[in-house]
Amino acid sequence: MTDPRPSERLRQPQPLLRRRIGSGRAAMDQPNVTGDGDVPLTVRFWVMVVLTGVGAGLSGALLMLLLFTVADLAFGPGAGSGSFQDAVVRADALGRIVPLLVAGVVAGVGWYLLRRHVPGKTDVDDTIWTGDGRLGLRRSAGTSVLSEIVVGLGASLGREAAPKLMGGVCGSLLATWSGLTVPQRRLLVACGAGAGLACVYNVPLGGALFTAEVLVGAVRLPVVLPALACSGIATVVAWVYLPPLPTYLELPAYDFTFAPLVWALLAGPVIGVLATAFVRLVAWVSDHQPSHRWWQLLAPLTAFAVLGVVGLALPQLFGNGKDMAEQAFTTGGGLLLLGLLAILKPLVTTMCLGSGASGGLFTPVLSTGAVLGGFLGTAWSLLWPGSPVGAYALIGAAAMIGAAMQAPLAGLVMVLELTHTGFALMVPMVLATVLATAVARWIDGYSIYSARLAGGTPSDQAT
Repeated sequence: MTDPRPSERLRQPQPLLRRRIGSGRAAMDQPNVTGDGDVPLTVRFWVMVVLTGVGAGLSGALLMLLLFTVADLAFGPGAGSGSFQDAVVRADALGRIVPLLVAGVVAGVGWYLLRRHVPGKTDVDDTIWTGDGRLGLRRSAGTSVLSEIVVGLGASLGREAAPKLMGGVCGSLLATWSGLTVPQRRLLVACGAGAGLACVYNVPLGGALFTAEVLVGAVRLPVVLPALACSGIATVVAWVYLPPLPTYLELPAYDFTFAPLVWALLAGPVIGVLATAFVRLVAWVSDHQPSHRWWQLLAPLTAFAVLGVVGLALPQLFGNGKDMAEQAFTTGGGLLLLGLLAILKPLVTTMCLGSGASGGLFTPVLSTGAVLGGFLGTAWSLLWPGSPVGAYALIGAAAMIGAAMQAPLAGLVMVLELTHTGFALMVPMVLATVLATAVARWIDGYSIYSARLAGGTPSDQAT
């Protein structure tokens, strides 16, 4: 007797084995093995994923070489690959301000010439979400080089924007060269961008989740598979120059106690509100960047000079904030210092961004969360002592970056991969991140990436 059940599964492309298993249930009953949709994972696409991963890893390593070289030249040997903050502290007043003045001149002239004379798109997020996945090579490369130079000279911006952009460029060029469809190109650009971020921070899983959760907005198998492959390949390739180590080395393994658990329930909503304020500030300065020719040339110099003056008293504000976060994760720093840094780091970061400079926001936001968590945790310890400040800083960092990216999974995983610790604090980290992200989404819903997009039509605006 012929089996009346259809032997074909509805998935596209068709699987190698066509007949159903004995239960008679279709593979499609499990949502994550549904069809590829409009992005078929063809052999050609997979080859481009591998090549994009290699390209993202190599470009990430080269950009970090540039960043570290500039930092060493500006602040002394070891400033790039070692403790940037210690190098800044060792410098005298002139040694702190002059590099930032140089950064202001380089940024003002460089980005003015690029924007005026070199065409091409350089916004990865925009080309994935609303465009066709095409990015301009020459303008993207110039923007990336300038970005790493000014960060190496002390600008309060993240180093990941350039490798993210160049990873996306690799995907864009390879997709166009190989004749992939527009949806395939968008996904390949997203994979390359996530891989660029992953390789410079040695966070392959976090980079893949960033691709899926932030850039594509879908954590499903046809997205996660190429994202994981691309981030993993890029991370390994970048080991030709970057060490296969966590960004934050030798942090204590904090034990679980109930004080941080209760604190997370109270601090999570507060961090969500403050993350929303940070994102709104990013949006405001992005919408009010200088448009007049002379102000485009002078605004970076002015902003970086102000940062240099403020940094004479607080050298922690120089650079992307990596060492500031590490200090919060380990020794804390005192209630007053942590509070000042939590206020000033967002201000100087958005000041640099608003001047027209191009750079990342990931580490500045994460470091703001770390010092904010340390500040709130230190105050909480006056009521419920016993837990180290570093534990609160880890929780605050995860909550802030998860809320600001509107990507709680990526935020949590990245903090764990960056530090290789915090697993005992997983429950309070999850609670604080969920609450912070939910509150930020309820209040507003923008992220540090959508807030930076160029203005649209009135119908694009929230009502």
